Amino acid sequence: MSPEGARGSLLAGRCVTVVGAGTQPSPDADAPVGNGRAIAVRAAQEGATVVCVDKDGRAAEETWRIITEDGGKAAVVVADVTTEEGCRLAVSEEAGLTPDGLVLNVGTGFGAGVVGTSPDEWDRTFALNVRSHFMVVRRALVAMPDHSSIVFVGSVAGLKPGSRIPAYDASKAGIIGLNRHVAVEGARRGIRANVLAPGLIDTPLGRAASAGRPSRARTPVPLGRQGTAWEVAAAAVFLLSGESSYVTGQVLAVDGGLTLL
Repeated sequence: MSPEGARGSLLAGRCVTVVGAGTQPSPDADAPVGNGRAIAVRAAQEGATVVCVDKDGRAAEETWRIITEDGGKAAVVVADVTTEEGCRLAVSEEAGLTPDGLVLNVGTGFGAGVVGTSPDEWDRTFALNVRSHFMVVRRALVAMPDHSSIVFVGSVAGLKPGSRIPAYDASKAGIIGLNRHVAVEGARRGIRANVLAPGLIDTPLGRAASAGRPSRARTPVPLGRQGTAWEVAAAAVFLLSGESSYVTGQVLAVDGGLTLL
């Protein structure tokens, strides 16, 4: 399922919690893996014990199965991080594990254009895309040990107009602003925080977006193709690991050069 030769030790002895570790179901028989699952699997291949958090228990359990059948260690937490209780569960020690790595990979988008977006659609988008991230990291900054790492999975839509859903684009820009504050507050304890900003990535969610807006798949990318969730996962592992020990408060675009245009 993942690239051969991927196993390593960059995260040996670490515990990484991935919020949004499942993959959206797809009718395609050859459906690619989603970003959250790829990050969870790659973190495990690099030696981490992975806590797979998702509101879809079956999706989280499937990620757990892939990791454990590959010889890795993982646990499952079913939680809806749009709620206070879900955020508590996401960073609790109920699974017997204290995370020193945290990946926030949840997001959605409602509405179409400024005029076509209702206040309710705006609020629903921000509830998951920004408010939940704030509530999780608010707890994580207290619970996580010194020298931990937090990775927000945002989007290039937070850097330039990336969709026709202003609530989505604005919320992804909001994550970048939140990240700066987390990085500053966490620095006193050596806790780092960074944003991954994927571009056009071939995932079930990406395919669904292209089905709704076919022009998305024809977007010119300097490298000439869409990326894969495994390429996003490789960047996430870098930011979680000691290899990025002097990197905090930054945005890393994994976009094949899309933001250059």
